Amino acid sequence: MGSDGELIDIVDTADRVVGRATRGEAYARGLRHRVAFVLVRDADDRIFVHRRTAAKRVFPSLYDMFVGGVVGAGETYDAAALREAEEELGVSGLPSPVPLFTFPYDSGTGLGSWNSAVYEVRCTLPVRPQTEEIDWWDFLPEEEVERRLRTWEWVPDGLAAYGLLRAHRAAGEAARHRFG
Repeated sequence: MGSDGELIDIVDTADRVVGRATRGEAYARGLRHRVAFVLVRDADDRIFVHRRTAAKRVFPSLYDMFVGGVVGAGETYDAAALREAEEELGVSGLPSPVPLFTFPYDSGTGLGSWNSAVYEVRCTLPVRPQTEEIDWWDFLPEEEVERRLRTWEWVPDGLAAYGLLRAHRAAGEAARHRFG
């Protein structure tokens, strides 16, 4: 079964399952579903960045600083984060991604909306990214990712997640300075 035929949970804004549909139907009808985002860092703290293939249904040929994807029917965000990270990176034995925060996303493009869980994981394994999913990839220093935000075309949901991640980190830094 192709990914369009994959069964996924349809959820409400409170993330309660209200039904099931195929992925293709969820996108065609703009149904709210679940997505896991995983920021991958290597041993040198660089971020895994990639360009999606032109064949991708959602956001083809755009850059992303997250791996991840749609959470399957009955699957947890945690399980999906690990499964998607291992699949896209082409590795096995990755540590469990650490959950950071959740946020709702509305595509504004007719694709619908999704409840999103953001994770981070350190990958010290040699990666062999899926060629069906990823056209180009590299581990980039965070400063380089920041520079490329202004010049590359990024997936909008990943860009939203990255902006929230930076805001969460800035708030955490401010709190540490206030409370020592």
